Amino acid sequence: MRVNLITQSTGAHSPHASTIPISLTIKPACGIPGDYSFPTDSAALLRMLNLKTDLPTSVIKRFQGDIYSSSLAKLLGVELSDTVLTEIGYYLD
Repeated sequence: MRVNLITQSTGAHSPHASTIPISLTIKPACGIPGDYSFPTDSAALLRMLNLKTDLPTSVIKRFQGDIYSSSLAKLLGVELSDTVLTEIGYYLD
């Protein structure tokens, strides 16, 4: 399923921290209802993107920079398998 990933920082963090707490919102990219949000951290999210998507490293690095430099970061049109979505608690009908 193609989704949009939107992160929002959920707590104060040091500018030099290796991981920060975030809220990840998953929205279907096609515009249908089905938003899902859950708490995670930047390291877990980036690890999932590296291991379970076919996104180029350059795209993940840019998104990582966005996560650490602003309170809101977006990654649009990411293909996530049904298995990955289920693992993170997003259930499909």
